[in-house]
Amino acid sequence: MGVASLVLGIAAVVFSVFPILFGYWGAVILGVVGIILGALGKKSNAKCATGGLVCAIIGTCLSGLMLIACSLCASAAGGVLGAL
Repeated sequence: MGVASLVLGIAAVVFSVFPILFGYWGAVILGVVGIILGALGKKSNAKCATGGLVCAIIGTCLSGLMLIACSLCASAAGGVLGAL
């Protein structure tokens, strides 16, 4: 489970920076699944599980922040264009 958490955590970080394939929601989902697998993998005391847990948390937070920032930017642009 540790290796799967590491792979999902790295994928969450990559997809949160480049949301071409899955978008930000896909990165959030990958990160949450990576967090769950990392927490389950830490019970077996694996080093990969710790790295996967950290990467998944970073990917989830980063994609959540990017999702909020893009939503705010789009709503601000809509407000400016609506005022014209």
